[in-house]
Order: sequence, then C-alpha cells, then structure tokens
Amino acid sequence: MSIPLELTGLSKVFDTPTGPFVAVKDVNAKVKAGEFVAILGHSGCGKSTVLSIIAGLDQATLGGVIIDGTEVVGPGAERAIVFQAPCLLPWMTARENVRLAVAQRPGMRRLRDQLAAADRYLAIVGVADAAGQIPAQLSLGTQQCVSLARALAAEPRFLLLDEPFSQLDSLTRYELQDTLLRVWEETDKTVVMVTHDVDEALYLADRLILMTDGPEAMVGDVLDVPFPRPRNRAAVLGRSDYHSLRRAVIDFLEHHAHQSRPSALDDILTQRTAAK
Repeated sequence: MSIPLELTGLSKVFDTPTGPFVAVKDVNAKVKAGEFVAILGHSGCGKSTVLSIIAGLDQATLGGVIIDGTEVVGPGAERAIVFQAPCLLPWMTARENVRLAVAQRPGMRRLRDQLAAADRYLAIVGVADAAGQIPAQLSLGTQQCVSLARALAAEPRFLLLDEPFSQLDSLTRYELQDTLLRVWEETDKTVVMVTHDVDEALYLADRLILMTDGPEAMVGDVLDVPFPRPRNRAAVLGRSDYHSLRRAVIDFLEHHAHQSRPSALDDILTQRTAAK
C-alpha cells in the first residue's frame, strides 16, 4: 500500500512573552492510502497543531508534511478539514454552504450543477432534509453533518477531522461516528482524525498515533487496531481484545512520562535563549 502522506521531524515552536514554547517535537508518522488514522492524546498535547500543519493552515518550525514525495507548506485542494465547531456561514442555507465547496472544483461552473452536487453530498451524510435551512435552524449534530458534506464536496484525497464530535451529546456523537464510518467506506478517503476519546478512536481507526503530554509532545507509540471491517459497535465492544487494547491506551495516557530527546530543535531553542 502506498504512503501518500508523511510527517517528518515535524516540530512547532510558538514565540510567547515568556520565551519559546515547544508545542510538538520531532513528530514522525506515515499514513497509507485509504487508511483511517487517529491521533490520540490529552487536551493540550498538540494534536490540533499537528493537524493544522497537515492542512497547511500553519507551518512547522522544523520538519514538515510530505504528500506524494513533495513537501507542502500551504493549503491544497487535496486536503479538506472539519473543525470542532461547524464553521458554517450563518446567512446561507445548508445547500448554499456545501455549494461553496462544489464551486471550487474544475468544471463545476453552472449553478444548477453545483446545487445538484450539494444536494447529493447532503444526502450522503444523511441530512438531505436540511438543505433549505440556515445553520441557526439546525441542531449542532446536523450542522456538523453539513460541515462534513461541505468537506466531502471538495472531493479531497485527505479528510482531516479536528475532534468534530467533541461538542455533541453521547447519543448524537455515536450516530455521527456511524455516519462517518459509512461515508468513509463509501468514498475511500484517507482520514486523519484527532481526538481525546479512546473509545471513539478504537471504534473508527485502523491505527492510533499516541501522543505524549505537552509541552514538547512527541509520538509515544503507534498501535494497530485489529478489528475487522465493516464495523458494528456492539460487535466491537463485545470483543475481548477490545478491552485489553483500551486498557493499554488508557495506561499510556495516564502513565507515559514525557522524555525529551536531542534534536536540531534544541539548538534553535539554545540560540534563541542566548540571543536574549
């Protein structure tokens, strides 16, 4: 299986009034084509920072993101992101919000074709009946479905998800997880999702990238998720290895100590400190 997405020595330093803050340090990972990878860790461990750099919304201080052998330093049509909050334009209907993404695709100039495509993607995520409503008329869960439809409508190769279900109640979160799995199986996207929810990561992902606590968060371990697909929640929860794997992840999050290791980033920090 090809490796279209790589993180190589990715480090991010933020300048603060009290000096450099190292959010993530020397992050290395490879994501296979069509794979569902979850980046898992406590809040504040730099998960969203890594995803933002993958999306091209931020730049690494050292290292970076390689797609198909070429380093990327900005946004691109091959990547689409869904954030924690829906981020829909409030004066536009669900259909119009999704149409904005469709309109960016080559060959989609006619309004009639754009609207038809928008309706198709809303149907894919199960909210076709919300097409004519503005965000304020929709539940938060439905708004996130519209956000997912908008991301899919851009027809990206890589779907990036920044804790998209974290603001939802448990029942709605479970429903949208199932929707996401179904859509992923149908569209064969490569997905990178950040989450702090162990059960969510185990249910959705093929592999877990476990982050140590920040600052200077690093990849502490990478675990394969052995559950067969397609997945059924009850069947997954009923597996004996589910509970042992869940325990291993929780033990990592609770007990893994942050251990810094020398890298070129240490030289940068030393030079910045000496210059002050």
